[in-house]
Parts: sequence; C-alpha cells; structure tokens
Amino acid sequence: MATIALTEETFDEVAQGDGIVLIDFWASWCGPCVRFAPTYEKLSDKHADITFAKVDTEAQQGLSARFDVRSIPTIMAVRDGVIVYAEPGALPEATLENIIEQIRALDMDDVRKKIAEAG
Repeated sequence: MATIALTEETFDEVAQGDGIVLIDFWASWCGPCVRFAPTYEKLSDKHADITFAKVDTEAQQGLSARFDVRSIPTIMAVRDGVIVYAEPGALPEATLENIIEQIRALDMDDVRKKIAEAG
C-alpha cells in the first residue's frame, strides 16, 4: 500500500478511525527524512493492513504545531484513535518492524484504562 499525504483537513478523519495509522512527519529539505522514506515505503507494502501516512511539515505547519513536532523525521503511531507512540528520528527497518509488532500487541482496553486513570 502506498503512503497517503495527510493535511489539516484529513488528519482527524484518518487518525481517529479503527486500526493502526503510522505517520511520518517530514520535509523535503531534511536529509534523514529523505533517507528514511524508502524504508517507510517498503514497510507500507509489507503491512497492507496498516495505514501509512506522511505529513509534510512545511505545507502542514498547523499539524506540526498541534503535535509539537520539533524534530524531523518524527514517527507517530495511532491505534484505534489513540496516539500510542511518537518519537523523533529516522528508524532502521528492524526497529520500525519491532514498533509495529508492539503496537499490534497492545491491549487497547488497558491503554484506554491507563489514559483515563492518568487523566
């Protein structure tokens, strides 16, 4: 599956749905972002059940501000409408695979319970 571009208009609709959404906050002038892109694309083909999305931080500055993205690339993972991971840095393929497996293994009822308790 190819990656999709997210905008301020489409972000919530995509990220608040069921399932896993991985989001790459990037910019065309960012060397690490450009080097990470082929890895991200490769995994998007491998994991067809996951939505792989990208946010161009230059074009979508409002989204960058909303999620306090201060360093790019930043990878964010949303599962069933809940942000479960957000870290800056270009990841090696094996590391991103590991993160995907951890996200798949999450007990979302437990995650929601912990969020409610912390709230």
